[in-house]
Amino acid sequence: MDFKIDFEKYSDGLVPAIIQDNVTGKVLMLGYMNKEAFDATMASSRITFYSRSKQRLWTKGEESGNFLELKSMAVDCDQDALLFKAHPVGPVCHTGAATCWDEINHSDDFLDYLEHVIEQRKTGSDESSYIKKLFERGINKLAQKVGEEAVELVIEAKDNDDEKFINEAADLLFHYLLLLNSKGFRLQSVKEILKQRHKK
Repeated sequence: MDFKIDFEKYSDGLVPAIIQDNVTGKVLMLGYMNKEAFDATMASSRITFYSRSKQRLWTKGEESGNFLELKSMAVDCDQDALLFKAHPVGPVCHTGAATCWDEINHSDDFLDYLEHVIEQRKTGSDESSYIKKLFERGINKLAQKVGEEAVELVIEAKDNDDEKFINEAADLLFHYLLLLNSKGFRLQSVKEILKQRHKK
């Protein structure tokens, strides 16, 4: 794709490049690119800036290994600012923080955050974790648990206790997320299917 970017708008030939996490939507950092840095980014699929302090091209992560893997990009309406969506391989800031604004890099959508917690606890070292124990029992147990929670939700739907019903709904959704994870999917995969069906 041929992007029209006005690298000549400013005398230094640089345009600002905003880097956003492609999953959480968090802004990770701001850097600057000249045409060479942009071309290197598109060729390697790793975000490369022009370092004003080093006076050279600089690929984020070239020393630390914490690369920013390119997923998509866009040019603003004036063609003088870039927005990149990327997957961060490790902390982004040189301080060790997840972002250069010292934010925790998780989505403001709680379900996205919950999926992140599930992934962490599944592979974590806390042997008392309910999530870890369920995953260790295997896919059959996870599938069975989702079935049990679905039945309990249906039972509560027939009664008039709203508190019990909504709690069972939460239990089902939580275990459904566990099952999705065990099959290598996230809720976003389901959303994409629903979007496709909605267009038909």
